[in-house]
Amino acid sequence: MKTIKIAGVPEHFNMPWHLCIENGEFESVDIDIEWTDVAEGTGKMCQMLREGTTDIAVLLTEGIVKDIVAGNASKIVQVYVESPLIWGIHVGAQSNYQNLEDLENTKVAISRYGSGSQLMAYVNANNQNWNTATLAFEVVNTIDGAVEALTEGTADYFMWERFMTQPLVDQGVFRRVADCPTPWPCFVIAVRNEILEKHPETIAQLLEVINTTTADFKEIPSIDKTLALKYQQKTEDIQEWLSLTEWSQNALTEKMLNKIQNQLFELKIIDKKGTFAEIVKAL
Repeated sequence: MKTIKIAGVPEHFNMPWHLCIENGEFESVDIDIEWTDVAEGTGKMCQMLREGTTDIAVLLTEGIVKDIVAGNASKIVQVYVESPLIWGIHVGAQSNYQNLEDLENTKVAISRYGSGSQLMAYVNANNQNWNTATLAFEVVNTIDGAVEALTEGTADYFMWERFMTQPLVDQGVFRRVADCPTPWPCFVIAVRNEILEKHPETIAQLLEVINTTTADFKEIPSIDKTLALKYQQKTEDIQEWLSLTEWSQNALTEKMLNKIQNQLFELKIIDKKGTFAEIVKAL
């Protein structure tokens, strides 16, 4: 049996992986999955791919594109979630900031440099015609760190997936002032080049298993209640999230990669563009 290490965020998007693991579907094709929850998000998973502490990562599209261009020896093998990620823009509940416009020239809490929370701060600033060169950041590592930073005032706002932060809004810890959807598919599956070269058949089998589950994921009886319980969400919020979320079983196209790289380049998040062959490997 081949052991494959996979890293992903501890969020509802990755429930299909956990179902496949629990149901023994990977074992049935002779794959032993070692799953690691990475609360720090995409920046941390890029580091894990570089260091070889994970073989595969399910991570934000913009983050891994940026890191592969910067030398990460991995490739995107597939889009995992086709729909945009809806980033909520949050302030502390007691903050004096009331509107998105109030946040210009304030400090952004981010999980780490190179993370989605940082890259989307640039996208949001550009959308608002703010000067992206003057963005200031406070590294907070996790959502718990963001709660501390926004409560104590060491940072002013924090961008994170809006449904995962909804409980904090409901509890009166955060206040959401706006949303900012990604202008591209939000999650992709990336694999270290070494693993792709040595075990292409295993990776292809693994993708077939997860794709079979994601194709019918929304049809699983009471999946909304299962997700609400596991991720401590209200069932109606999960139902809304499910209605907005589309999983994918397809490769990232060259057209979409060009769109992503062009935007990242315009925002000065990347200083050069990679070729399609350098970034994507369709199996």
